[in-house]
Amino acid sequence: MRITRKSPAALLAVAALAAAPLAATVLPSAASTPDPVAVAARPAEGSTNVTVDGHRIILGDARATMGSAEIRQRSGIANLDPVRFPAPTSAVVVGYTTGTPDRSTAEVDVRALVRDQWSEWTPAKPGTPTALPGASDQVQLRIIVSAPPQGAKPWVADVTVQPTDQADPSRMAIQAAPLRSRVFATREGLVGGTTANGHVIVNRDHFVALPSRRGLANKGSGNYSVKVCTTTGTIRCAFEPVWDVGPWNTKDDYWNPSATREMWKDLPQGKPEAQAAYQNGYNGGKDQFGRTVANPAGIDLADGTFWDALGLSNNAWVDATYLWTGDGGRGTVSISSGYLNVRSTPSSSGAVVGMAGKAAQVPVECQTTGQSVSGSQGTSNVWLRVHAGMYVAKAWVSAGSFGAC
Repeated sequence: MRITRKSPAALLAVAALAAAPLAATVLPSAASTPDPVAVAARPAEGSTNVTVDGHRIILGDARATMGSAEIRQRSGIANLDPVRFPAPTSAVVVGYTTGTPDRSTAEVDVRALVRDQWSEWTPAKPGTPTALPGASDQVQLRIIVSAPPQGAKPWVADVTVQPTDQADPSRMAIQAAPLRSRVFATREGLVGGTTANGHVIVNRDHFVALPSRRGLANKGSGNYSVKVCTTTGTIRCAFEPVWDVGPWNTKDDYWNPSATREMWKDLPQGKPEAQAAYQNGYNGGKDQFGRTVANPAGIDLADGTFWDALGLSNNAWVDATYLWTGDGGRGTVSISSGYLNVRSTPSSSGAVVGMAGKAAQVPVECQTTGQSVSGSQGTSNVWLRVHAGMYVAKAWVSAGSFGAC
């Protein structure tokens, strides 16, 4: 077993922090830089396939059900309670210890609440400053433990976090507008399988997969969502949460600037490694696992997204917008299951020109009045424009008020 120790400065006894799940733990104010604070080994909302043994978070017993032989893994996610600092900070130092037997892995990611939205997850090396995308007084840590299909039980323990002024100038900034890129989309299928965030895939499901955990949403959440639109014929758009990791790679956050990509830093922003490998022979035409890339896919679509929302019959090029990478108005689809129809006019009689999955975030350009609709948010005649010529009823979307169209 390989055990990694955090730096001596980060060693701190773990305390049980009395806070409700997802309520931020508040550090006491101090004139100097606060000492590291212990983060309780208490998996919060969105956690999956982990167990707790004292101060250790350990991979659970759920079996590996998806992926090729080269990449099939048992994996678990533990979201820890957010921590609030007395003042905004531009970087943090995360401390932790790990146990990684038999080819297993364990890591800790961090994200920050910047301008009222969570940034994407960034891997945090123990004892090393990790830059935040903007000054923030609230951060959250996430533990990822993975192992081959049989045996190993990786763990993470003694988690601490500390604000620091040692910021990396190449941090990932939240842009004025989210990144959009044209990528090749493939159908995921795999009904009955379990996604990277613990979601069990159902018939004609609505979600997408991207080849990095940095934009992986919690099970049942749309805190990381994409807009995917067709590029030929009558344009249709889908608004879906990111609930799985793939295709091909698992550390290819191609939507980020080249300097901050986890791998493949010599590729331009917006270009998936699989596309470069397939089209240009990049990396010898292989993915990160050494497999020969058979198509240029940069996004996988669940069956309901592929067939119903976008009306595709074959794999195709699409325009994908990674909504969390930019500012702008947002709403969250508030339905118990299935999808919300996107209409060509602010009326239930308007043509269906797309769909929005459960819990997905939708970008809101403006609002207008139309047919009165009753839904989870009450009865309203307000409709939200989410793309040119595309509307959703606000009665089914949790959102504030927006300017008139």
